[in-house]
Amino acid sequence: MLSLEEIRRRAEASLSKPAPHGPDLRLEDFPVLKGHREPELHALSRMGIDPSQASYIQVDGKVLEIRSGIPGVRMYTLSGALREGVVDEHFWRAIDVDTDKYTAAAELFGGHEGYVIIAERGAKVEQPVLACLLLSTPGALQAPHNIVVVEEGAELHVITGCLTSVEAPGLHAGISEFYVKEGGRLTFTMIHQWAESTHVRPRTGVIVERGGEYVSHYVNMSPIASIQTDPKVYLVGEGARAYLSSVIVAKRESKIDIGGSVFLRAERTSAEVISKVITKDSADVTARSLISAEARGTRGHIECDGLLLSESSRILTLPALDARVDDVRLSHEAAVGRLNEEQLYYLMSKGFSEEEARGILVRGFMDVKLEGLPRPVMAQVKMALELAARGL
Repeated sequence: MLSLEEIRRRAEASLSKPAPHGPDLRLEDFPVLKGHREPELHALSRMGIDPSQASYIQVDGKVLEIRSGIPGVRMYTLSGALREGVVDEHFWRAIDVDTDKYTAAAELFGGHEGYVIIAERGAKVEQPVLACLLLSTPGALQAPHNIVVVEEGAELHVITGCLTSVEAPGLHAGISEFYVKEGGRLTFTMIHQWAESTHVRPRTGVIVERGGEYVSHYVNMSPIASIQTDPKVYLVGEGARAYLSSVIVAKRESKIDIGGSVFLRAERTSAEVISKVITKDSADVTARSLISAEARGTRGHIECDGLLLSESSRILTLPALDARVDDVRLSHEAAVGRLNEEQLYYLMSKGFSEEEARGILVRGFMDVKLEGLPRPVMAQVKMALELAARGL
């Protein structure tokens, strides 16, 4: 592990370093706040989340609630875990602190707050761990640093709900590091409902060891000023596997640049990256995806689908395959279009109104394989997708 002094030095040197994609932001436009306004936790119900069931609640830069009570799971705040030396070997290991100005801001201004979740060796945790992050103060910078560790042979499900409870500009620059040890399994479900004026810059790194599995589902439900993210997943152990799915609903003036990159660095590793994008009004979405095969006997597939619901919106899909050795199997498919008029007229001929028929087709387009989720989590995602489809 790098010393805290070296980490801080690297962060300070990167405070002006822009991300390679997405609109660049001035960090000085977002004041660093230690406190928070009175939280509007009822806003979580808009996402189908009951805050009384949450294991972790953070509003702006302050942790309001942390509890586990789940057998086989240990939870800490990041600051507490660092004091106890619980995550020393995982702190800034999956992501470089000097990646860009947003990783630097998280280290320098985030107050070392965020959640740490550890699934103990061999624990099969059926009950999902629910974490809620709210941005409630106008103009605030929220920069949590979260770490999840799934120890050998363990299984864990994490759901995070992220939203803004006021209609005011703000910046969320969250760091997430996930470590799946040998034979472990992690499913991570993230549901975003930010305010239209919010900027979001998550940075995620995942390391999966031999025989481990990482499954991610991401849903963006609402208009937003901008999102730019490109989670990096490293499959470093033989037979490791990753599945990433995202459903992006972009409305109004939203500018979204979202990616997903998987690096197959051990034999017999595999990955699947699925994205569904819907745009209307003047929204602009770039959907990036990469699978890099760096070991023999690996395979991967990318699928990018886009649905344009207005003349002035835009979707750009950029699937990329990188084969660096032989004996690999990589494939991709991408399609962008509009609603099928024949299907629309067919449904209307069966008695549906045009609005009902459009809703049926949109919900069908948004359907993704909800792999590896227990029933409560699957119900949560389906509810989020249903809420996101309303008004399209």
